[in-house]
Amino acid sequence: MELHDVWFVLIAVLWTGYFFLEGFDFGVGVLTKLLARNRPEKRVLINTIGPVWDGNEVWLLTAGGATFAAFPEWYATLFSGFYLPLLVILVCLIVRGVAFEYRVKRPEENWQRNWETAIFWTSLIPAFLWGVAFGNIVHGVKIDRDLEYVGTVWDLLNPYALLGGLVTLALFTFHGTVFTALKTVGEIRERARVLALRVGLVTAVLALVFLVWTQAHSGNGKSLVALVVAVAALVAALVANQAGREGWSFALSGGTIVAAVAMLFLTLFPNVMPSTLNPDWSLTVTNASSSAYTLKIMTWLAVIATPVVLLYQGWTYWVFRKRIGTQHLADAQH
Repeated sequence: MELHDVWFVLIAVLWTGYFFLEGFDFGVGVLTKLLARNRPEKRVLINTIGPVWDGNEVWLLTAGGATFAAFPEWYATLFSGFYLPLLVILVCLIVRGVAFEYRVKRPEENWQRNWETAIFWTSLIPAFLWGVAFGNIVHGVKIDRDLEYVGTVWDLLNPYALLGGLVTLALFTFHGTVFTALKTVGEIRERARVLALRVGLVTAVLALVFLVWTQAHSGNGKSLVALVVAVAALVAALVANQAGREGWSFALSGGTIVAAVAMLFLTLFPNVMPSTLNPDWSLTVTNASSSAYTLKIMTWLAVIATPVVLLYQGWTYWVFRKRIGTQHLADAQH
């Protein structure tokens, strides 16, 4: 296997890790409107992801940096062609981070309510737009002979990509719902399990249509296996949720994300951005990659740094592993 193939796999792993981890905290952000009935319950939901949300975003930074270094042509075409939706995602992530930190800086109810509303919208919008972006990457966009995107932002809002956005939004919300059931106690936990069933059924329908469409358009034998695994994991997550096995349900909903993202990358390879104008103008792992020497240096750095990051993040989740509820909230006056 060539180094550019290795880095295609590594970038796929980074995006998979990002969607697995950021997926549930996007989902929890959406649940602040769908599940929480009062402000203490919103505080509980936000506290479940409070210690980990910023660490989850490190995966996005690493995926973006790895794409820039390993596949500069891919990075340039992607970030120039998808400039507006990616800018919206960036602004949402900035506002979201500010909202987590600023919502408790003043005691006024309106102040805190406005920041909590910001958390909801800045969780929902990126969850949708990531699906739109990856839907376009997999399905293909208008790339000319100079390997440049020549379409418009309206070309990105095609039916397949919009369906992809609905799938990621629903899947992340389901992932966040089972995470909430895993991390909370009392009434909010029980309501989360009920909501997980409803959201999960909607997710199953949307995901099945999207994945079958993907397989029919550009699938292969390996992607078909990933499709079957994704659907089976989602069904098993619903069964585990109904049985009250929140840990298994969360692991299986995460497995659904892993298998679905794997399917997208399996249908994509060896392309990184297919051209709908002419297949010969597509960006591939070969014509979009950096030099072999650059990839070699990056590989050694990844071998050294990756285990350290994984150990640290795993330790963070272990420290904050206990369930919480409204009874664990400190008095707002303190």
